[in-house]
Amino acid sequence: MQLHLLKPLAFIDLEATGLDITKDRIVQIAILKVLPDGTEELKSQIINPTIPIPPEVSMVHGIYDQDVQDAPTFADVAEEYLDFIEDSDLAGFNSNRFDFPMLVEEFLRVGKNLNLTGKNLVDVQAIFHTMERRNLKAAYKFYCDQELVGAHDAAVDIRATYEVLKAQITRYENVETINDGSPVTVPIKNDMSILSQLANFNFLDPTGRLIYDDKKQAIVFNFGKYRGKTVLEVFSKDPSYYDWMMNKANFSLSTKKVIARAWKAINNS
Repeated sequence: MQLHLLKPLAFIDLEATGLDITKDRIVQIAILKVLPDGTEELKSQIINPTIPIPPEVSMVHGIYDQDVQDAPTFADVAEEYLDFIEDSDLAGFNSNRFDFPMLVEEFLRVGKNLNLTGKNLVDVQAIFHTMERRNLKAAYKFYCDQELVGAHDAAVDIRATYEVLKAQITRYENVETINDGSPVTVPIKNDMSILSQLANFNFLDPTGRLIYDDKKQAIVFNFGKYRGKTVLEVFSKDPSYYDWMMNKANFSLSTKKVIARAWKAINNS
């Protein structure tokens, strides 16, 4: 089948030095860009993370320090990849929780902004977990009836993710869906704007430290002693908390970007 696309859909998979978005770095990036006419373009390469790859992590994805020593850094290729996905909606497997936040952070780290506003973000794992609840290898076997050979190679994984999404739509389109016994808010459709609603993504702060309140107006802390309090309220009463977050605590550049903007607005009001 062919995906119903109004604009390109870029499937993204990252392998990294670990799972901590603030500390870890990308060691391999693969992007499979699918155009509305069904044609595809794959970009995949090893990245020098500029920090050691823990041996236990290398045993998972098969990329070791010696494999990346002559590879380009993310700073070397950032502009190329930013241009490649600028016109695209994005998709991946567990991507809303890992790949997209990691990519946003890496771009910020080299002084570039991956603006996700207005993009549909389709997390194939969310569809799978909604309907079946397993991992990529099991999803590939279940939907495509094939064994996934070479798992944890980004190019292999992203190709499998693309095939799984097409098979999911074929299987589930217009089928009544359930999630933990409750109706899902949208049916499965061959429409990226609908599929993107099956998994939440925090556009404000991909790491989830900051969220909007229920009215989608005020920015609220989602961690620590001020959880549930607005940034305006906290910084007005305890301005030292801003300094702690910016200079003394290990927060992502995404989080710091939001609080810096909030701090400026408060002090200019």
